[in-house]
Amino acid sequence: MPEGPSIVILKEAVAEFKGRKVTEVDGNTKVDFSRLEGKKITDFKSFGKNFFICFGKKLSVRIHFMLFGTYRINERKETAARLNLVCNKGEMNFYACSVQLVEDDLDELYDWSADVMNDTWDAAKAKKKLKAMPDNLVVDALLDQNIFAGVGNIIKNEVLYRIQVHPKNKVGDLPAKKLTEMIKQARIYSFDFLEWKKQYVLKKHWLAHTKKKCSRDGSAIVKEYLGKTNRRTFYCNKCQELYK
Repeated sequence: MPEGPSIVILKEAVAEFKGRKVTEVDGNTKVDFSRLEGKKITDFKSFGKNFFICFGKKLSVRIHFMLFGTYRINERKETAARLNLVCNKGEMNFYACSVQLVEDDLDELYDWSADVMNDTWDAAKAKKKLKAMPDNLVVDALLDQNIFAGVGNIIKNEVLYRIQVHPKNKVGDLPAKKLTEMIKQARIYSFDFLEWKKQYVLKKHWLAHTKKKCSRDGSAIVKEYLGKTNRRTFYCNKCQELYK
C-alpha cells in the first residue's frame, strides 16, 4: 500500500494536467464518471494515502490504491484501467484501486493539519490526540490516519527504530521527550522517504524494515505482527527501549 510520500510524488507527476479539460472518461469501475467529460481539472490534492482529482470545490475523484493499486501517466498497461481520464493533452490511468466521486467540499471532510506531508501539519494537535489514547500501542498510534495521515507500515517501523522506542510500548508509558520525538520524526522521516523514493534508493536506507540484524548493536531484528492492525513490525529488543 503506497504511503503518504508516494501519493505526494503522484501529485507532483500529474501537476501538468491542472487546468486541462477532460475529453474522454473510461474504466471498469461501476461509478458513473461520464459527468466529468468536458470538465476542467482545477487541482490535485492528497490526504494521507488518498489522492484527489478536483473539478471545482464540490466535485472530486478520490483514489485509494489499496494494496496493489498502480498508475500510468501518458501510457497504458495491457490490463483495463479502473479509471482512464483523457485530456486535451495526455492521459492518466489508474489500476486496481478504489475510485469514488466526492460531491462535498474537501476542506469540510478532511483535517489537512493531520497530514504529515501537508504544510499545515499541526504537531501540537497530534500530541493532544495521542494523550487522549494512553492505552494504545505506539504501533497503532503511528498508523492512525486521524493523527498521522500518510504514515504507513514502513514509516512506522523506521521511526520507532530511529528514536529507539520498542513497538510494544503504550503511548501513555512514553516519557514526554520520547512522545515529542515520535511526533517530530513521523514528519521528518516521511520527507526523508519522499526524497529517497524520488532517487530510487528508499530500500537502501531501511534500518529496521525487513532487516535481519540491528545496525547499532548487531542483535537480531525481530519480526512480529503487532497491534490492532496486526501489521509486520521489525524491531531490535536490545536498543529499542520498553518503558514500564
